[in-house]
Amino acid sequence: MLTEELQSYISESVTGEVFGLWFLIGAALVFFMQAGFAMVETGFTRAKNAGNIIMKNLMDFCIGTVMFVLLGFSLMMAEDYVFGFIGIPNLDIFTDFGTFIEEHAASFVFNLVFCATAATIVSGAVAERTRFIAYCIYSAVISLVVYPVEAGWVWNPEGWLVQLGFHDFAGSAAIHSVGGTAALVGAIILGPRLGKYIRDAKTGKVTKVNAIPGHSITLGALGAFILWFGWYGFNGAAAWDGASLASIFLTTTIAPSVATCVTMIFTWVRNGKPDISMCLNASLAGLVGVTAGCDAYDALGSAIVGVVSGILVVVAVELLDLKLHIDDPVGAIGVHLGNGVWGTIAVGLLANPDAPAGLEGLFYTGSFRLLGVQLLGILAILAWTTVTMIATFLILKKTVGLRASAEEEIRGLDISEHGLPSAYADFVPAVESLDYGFEGAVAVTGETPVAEAVPVKKVPTFDDGTPKFTKVEIVCKEARLEALKAAMMQIGITGMTVSHVLGCGAQKGKPEYYRGVPVEATLLPKIQVDIVVSKVPVRSVIETAKKVLYTGHIGDGKIFVYDVENVVKVRTGEEGYAALQDVE
Repeated sequence: MLTEELQSYISESVTGEVFGLWFLIGAALVFFMQAGFAMVETGFTRAKNAGNIIMKNLMDFCIGTVMFVLLGFSLMMAEDYVFGFIGIPNLDIFTDFGTFIEEHAASFVFNLVFCATAATIVSGAVAERTRFIAYCIYSAVISLVVYPVEAGWVWNPEGWLVQLGFHDFAGSAAIHSVGGTAALVGAIILGPRLGKYIRDAKTGKVTKVNAIPGHSITLGALGAFILWFGWYGFNGAAAWDGASLASIFLTTTIAPSVATCVTMIFTWVRNGKPDISMCLNASLAGLVGVTAGCDAYDALGSAIVGVVSGILVVVAVELLDLKLHIDDPVGAIGVHLGNGVWGTIAVGLLANPDAPAGLEGLFYTGSFRLLGVQLLGILAILAWTTVTMIATFLILKKTVGLRASAEEEIRGLDISEHGLPSAYADFVPAVESLDYGFEGAVAVTGETPVAEAVPVKKVPTFDDGTPKFTKVEIVCKEARLEALKAAMMQIGITGMTVSHVLGCGAQKGKPEYYRGVPVEATLLPKIQVDIVVSKVPVRSVIETAKKVLYTGHIGDGKIFVYDVENVVKVRTGEEGYAALQDVE
């Protein structure tokens, strides 16, 4: 029979082994979040920059690892910590590897993936116009100095914020607020993408905000799901007992779910339809908001965090875009900075003394102490990050250059920075309809024609004595194709060419919104039907098409009539009238 001492020793050893294993599993889950960030950022931007964004997310981790090994981890977690502010590098990882592995390996790996997360947040906010070399240097700086110093304040037992009782369980302040602040500084210094904001030539004031939709909402959604999955490791890896871990998983599920529901309702009521991309942002916003206090909330507290996050992310994204004219293609600033700050403050308000962390939030105890410490901590972290990032981006702008040229930006960074013609080699890049620096077109207005809504235009004819052939080109709504085709067959038309096209005209389409910005549907999907006739009277084709397509509303279509010089049937070599006839 085992003695009590031996049972206790075995229990502690097993618990330690299980904790260490879960700690490393959590680190692996956080590493997998890099894939989620890459997918969200790629999906929310244009296809011509997809390869560049994937490359930036890859290098965030790789460059970050090198910097963290060289200096970052020592600045953050060194045992020799100066005045609670910064560690003295001892380079044990190089000089005493055995001891380092025994004492620090798990902590090093976990803090490394956290560091990479802080760095990669910036990628989406400066997407589509940043020089790759400048981004690589920024990534090195934030991983080498910026993140390690402030994260040491928060998580090194000797850090000055730790000593004050500052609580940031998994990084709302230390990771997300830092990444969001760097994103804000970068986006401001870099400036908006070409065509995003149209300014008055005389006053310089923004007169129009253009929506630039991402090329794959599906890819963005998959990235959001991966991030949510990885967040259970992000928040849960530091929990060592079952009750605490279960509580963390619960709050990490409630907050983003509530935030997403709130954003869906909010955008649905305001815009008439729920905004998909904003709801994806809301899921991440709820996760960011709950991260600091995931071990300190009860179900109600985490739900309140989610409600505020769901509203805050929409307000922040639209404020930056529509009012402040700061171009953030993926909403990184609203998600990570806005909700990182909110999540940090929320601990001081909503921490439940009965939760595993045992913290005393204002709403439960009436004590302002924790709230005051949280406010002091987040202000210090924001100040440190702002100063260091302003210096970094300004130096990059003055030296290697921060922004790609206008020509490179229009062509896409895939080709200009990486020699990649397209990240989707089997597909032709989508045609853009942005105005790169000129005034927007004046909106077309007018009444629906009284007599008919399908005008007919006749091009000039050229009579050289050859048999008469006429091409009738019909542009109509997609929904009318089958009816038009059946009607043409009935009057003897046996051949036609059908194409999907985009067109603009008097029809403006119903206004829609992308991330709160009105989307002008100047290019609408249409069907173009080309018919060449000789035997069948042209007037019959026109009148039949008008009858089938007419509704009396703008957008019914147009009919163009052209003279054709000749027709050649490839299979038989027949020309002219004979080439248009059916085989008997």
